[in-house]
Parts: sequence; C-alpha cells; structure tokens
Amino acid sequence: MFSISGKDEIFALMENYMPFMTTDGDVVFSLTAVDGEAPAYTEELCQEEEGQDIICGKTPKGEPVFEFRWWNETAGWLVCDADYRKGQLVMTGRHEKLAVDNALMILYALATANMGTALFHASTVSCEDHAYMFLGKSGTGKSTHAGLWLKHIAGTALVNDDNPVVRVLDDGTARVYGSPWSGKTPCYRNVSYPLGGIVDLSQAPYNRIVPLTGIQAYVALVPSISGKRWDERIADGLHQTENTLAMTVPMWHLECLPDQDAAEVCYQKVRRQNGDR
Repeated sequence: MFSISGKDEIFALMENYMPFMTTDGDVVFSLTAVDGEAPAYTEELCQEEEGQDIICGKTPKGEPVFEFRWWNETAGWLVCDADYRKGQLVMTGRHEKLAVDNALMILYALATANMGTALFHASTVSCEDHAYMFLGKSGTGKSTHAGLWLKHIAGTALVNDDNPVVRVLDDGTARVYGSPWSGKTPCYRNVSYPLGGIVDLSQAPYNRIVPLTGIQAYVALVPSISGKRWDERIADGLHQTENTLAMTVPMWHLECLPDQDAAEVCYQKVRRQNGDR
C-alpha cells in the first residue's frame, strides 16, 4: 500500500487509482506533491521513449532524483530518500498527470524491488483461471497479440496492457496483478491470477513457438522489468525475483504474424503446459 498527499489538485488526476484504494495493510512508500523550483542534481542516465524522457540523477546530498519530460518540457522532479520509501514530487504545472503517474510507478518499482515484486512492461491477459504475459521490445506487438487472444480465444480478458505487477509469494509461486498504470489502454482492474506463463514475442513471416529455459528465460525477462539496476540493493532484489521466475514459470519465445493463427498456436502451447501440471 502507498499514500499520497500535498496539492489538492492532484486527486482529480487519479481516477485510475480508485479501483485499488484500501485502508488495509502497511504503507510501503509515500509521495508528497508540491509546487517548487527545480532541484540541483547531477545526471546519471536518461531513458527516452516515444517523446517521454526520464532523467535519473543525484542531488548534492546524494538523494536520488528523477526528472520527467514530455517532448522536452519538464513536468516535474521526484526527489527520494535512499530507500525509496518517501518521495517529494516537485511539479511545474505542466503535464501533471504524467508527473504523478511516473513518480508513483518509480517509487513502487524501487521500494518493492527487494520484496519479490517486479513491475513489468508487458501486456497481460487472463484465460481459464491463469494469466499470461506477453513481453517484447517496444513496437513488437504485445498489445496486438493480447488483442488477438481477446478476439479469438474464448474466455480471455485483459488484465493490464502495459504495466502489470508480478509477485513471488512465500511458497515460491508467482501471481500477476492489475495495476493503475496501463499505457495507452485504460485497463485499471484490481484483479490477480496465478502466472501461467510468459511469452517473449518477436515479429516473423510465420508462427512458431519454442520453450525458453535457464539462462534464455532469465535473459528474456530482464529487459521487461523496471528497476534502477546500478543500485546494488535493487539489482540484487530483482535478480532474486527474475531467477525464481525463470526457474519456475513456463516461458516461450513466439515468432509470429499479427493473425488469428498466432493466438491459437500460442494458446494451445501455454494451455497444454498448464494442463500437464
């Protein structure tokens, strides 16, 4: 559970968080939103994607800081405690929704990295009491493949189209959860399912699916999980989660076309695996 406080105006921007509201559980991290000036910081890394930049750095005091830009216009700066349990979002009055969502996603991913939790970049569907995650580089067709399941595989529902959460439980099993962050598709469902399989996608002029095991499975997971991997504590926590998932969750590589046959080939393989358990 997390809490947010500060500017009253931000609560009008948080409709996607309403399905997840609760008063039960411990507060893992908190965010305070304020107006203010840009903090001084030294840049460490810049992540760029589709007009959105997230710049990571440190203040002169060593505090982690993240600047959020939309088409070169700054939306805000997130300044965190060293353990990412507290953050202050300094807002500029521009692209406020972007600033709030990015700040909360970053705090969530980093504060829970050593709790068996991973925030994925993936599209996820449920079918027959399990959930299946589709991974791949941006533009590979994750949402398209999920849409093919929704259209052609009976009983399929969308869990999340961009940022599902995976948790390794105390008994070693993995569950996938909907989240308040779902990219361009508004899908904010407070649901969870056993993780039945993970499929790494790539485009091809044919449909073929092969299993991934061991180091192949591990390598396929890493690019799809959000985290500040140059921070040793976070990297260690994510490694444990990734290693467990690679060893225990069935994984495949699907080379595919964007067609019905791709969905059916994938479905038959992943459901056969769960049926054989």
